[in-house]
Order: sequence, then structure tokens, then C-alpha cells
Amino acid sequence: MVLGVTGGIAAYKAAELLRRFTESGHDVQVVPTAAALEFVGAPTWSALSGKPVATEVWESVHEVPHVRIGQGADLVVVAPATADLLAKAAHGLADDLLTNTLLTARCPVVFVPAMHTEMWEHQATRANVATLRERGAVVVEPAEGRLTGKDTGKGRFPDPVEIFELCRGILAGGGTTHDLAGRHVVVSAGGTREYLDPVRFLGNRSSGLQGYALARAAAARGARVTVIAANVALADPAGARVVRVETTRELREAVLAAAADADAVVMAAAPADFRPTAVSEAKIKKAADGSAPSIELVQNPDILAEISQRRGRTGSVVVGFAAETGDATGSVLELGRAKLARKGCDLLVVNDVSGGAVFGSPDNEAVILAADGGQVAVPAGSKAALAEVIWDQVAVRLADAPR
Repeated sequence: MVLGVTGGIAAYKAAELLRRFTESGHDVQVVPTAAALEFVGAPTWSALSGKPVATEVWESVHEVPHVRIGQGADLVVVAPATADLLAKAAHGLADDLLTNTLLTARCPVVFVPAMHTEMWEHQATRANVATLRERGAVVVEPAEGRLTGKDTGKGRFPDPVEIFELCRGILAGGGTTHDLAGRHVVVSAGGTREYLDPVRFLGNRSSGLQGYALARAAAARGARVTVIAANVALADPAGARVVRVETTRELREAVLAAAADADAVVMAAAPADFRPTAVSEAKIKKAADGSAPSIELVQNPDILAEISQRRGRTGSVVVGFAAETGDATGSVLELGRAKLARKGCDLLVVNDVSGGAVFGSPDNEAVILAADGGQVAVPAGSKAALAEVIWDQVAVRLADAPR
């Protein structure tokens, strides 16, 4: 793979990205621009990649590096990508080794922009980004947060771990199609909390890993992604806007707001079914006689059923998740099929969580049930792999829906 580095302050974060690529077994050729070397020198890139750094068109001319590097790549990642580099790439300029490499590459290309908010929001930059996306490149939405100096806003370099995960998914075959380009998708993730007092809460074991895998996969396939994250202790998925919530009622409000213009909503979060009727203002103390307090519960809103009935856009697709164990009333799939009919969603991803399976694990196994009677079994594998199958099913149903 090729790691292109351009002249932005975020260049130092690309060193961590490079380390993750090489430690996972990838053969990486680093191609920094002259401006990038003002921020991080060639010895750093060489030491981390284990090979000489390619910097000039005029070096090793007999090997024709301006053509050879791009031709031999399985993936090209430009991180960070400045506004200048995006403009050159969009207009096919080739005045250095990196821009020549971009013209000769026939593999997936990922741009990870990092710049000040005003530069990212400028009409010229937005037009260049749109052009690159139309050509099939993955242009990751920048994160929001602290920039250089005292500035804060959109334009921050995403977490290197999340960029690595997105790229790993593309190399595994995800994101090679842009069937979600121009679509807005909403993904909920994590588990909600319902407080008993200022210290204690009712919750569940959902980690948010599956929801974040869905967000990464959708971003790689060209979608605009909104994640509603309930108590997730993970770095924000690269390319996604993240809205953080705690309780089920907060989750409902955020999902309904985001779903108003969404083409697809995937409810991968695990909302608490019940909440206490009253929350103690002070920590509940142990009773001297050893008795336990009595806690009255009330049922929480059914978010999946509500958004299935209140669709924001014509032809939108709603996907639910069902964590089942099976009981005397039916098997896991029987309970899942009944839930699908009850909720009114288009697809239901059914997990057998007997013995605590799935929660917090990087792997998953599921059966995707469809409202039309279809059924797709997804064998045990990574949550990223399951995410791709789910989006495959969503994309088929969105094919004829208006954008």
C-alpha cells in the first residue's frame, strides 16, 4: 500500500497510522510531499516503514517511480490530505511524486482531509471533494474538535485507529462499491443507561462495536453517516458525525431528529426496555435491617417500532437488531421473526446471545430476516464483515428509492 503524507500539522498523527499498517503486516511505501517533510522528516517515515522514503520523481529514474508506485498499489491512503492536495487530485495535476502516483493508481484511494474549518467549508474545497467522490475515491469526513492554535471546529484529523479500521475494511473488500453515495444513513450504537440515583443505573453489555463497524462500512461506501452513540467508550468512527446520548429517551429524540432526512436507519444500539418511575436525588443507602429497596419500573418508548411507522423519506429502509436467547415460547429465529412483524421494520439482524456471546467481542454471527420472508445467514466472522452484508441488503432495497 501507499501512504501519501501532505504538509499539514496532522502529519505527525500519520506516523501512528503507518505504525498500525506495518505492525499488521502491510508493505507500506511512504510518499511524503516536500511540505510534509517540514513537519516530519524522512528518517521517521523510513524507520517506521522499514524502507527508503520516496520523495522525488527524479530519484531512481530507471525504476520509473512516478508510474511504478501507483501501478503496484492495492490501496493508496493520503493522510492528512490538505486542501491543496485535494485540489490537485481533483484537477489531475501531477507536479510531484504523490500526485503522479494518484494518477497512475487503479486501486481504491482514500483521502483523509485535515485543515481549518473555513478551508474545509470553502466552495472550492467542497467542489473538489464532490469531484473525487464522483470518481470513486473515499474522502473521509473530518472530525470536529481542537485544531491548531485556539481554533475548534470541523477539520480535525480523525483518530488514526479509526482510519486504520476503515482502510482495513476496504482492503478486505468493503468500500469497493459506492452504492451508498449520496445517501444519509443513521446508525445507533451502544447501550442506554437508566439512572436509579446519581451513582447507579440500569444498563446492558452492548459495547457499540457493531454499530461503529456499520458506520465505518457505510462511510467507505460513500454515505453521509450520523452515529447516535449511547455510552460508547470508543474513538469516533472515521467519516461519521457522532451524537452522544445516555438514556433511552435521549436516544429516541436523537434518532428521530437524525432520521428525518435519512435514507436508512440501523438500530444497532441496545436501548433499556424499562426505566425507574423515579430517580433518587441522593445515593440510595443500604438499610440497617438488610432489606432491599423496592424499585418501580415503567416501560421505555419502542424506538424501532416508532421509526418504522414514521419514515422520514419515501423508500427509506429501517433495520433492527434482536439479541435473543430462545425460551419456552420459541427458538431464537422464531422469536426474531415475531419481533420483525411486531416492529414493522424492513430487516432484522438476529443474534443468538446465549451465554453472553457477541457483547464486547470483535466477532459476530447472525441471521438477517427480511419483512418479505427472505433470510440471510451470516457465518461467524468479524463485525466488519457482518456490517458489509447488512449494507448489501440495505443497498438492494434503496436501489430504486429517490435520493
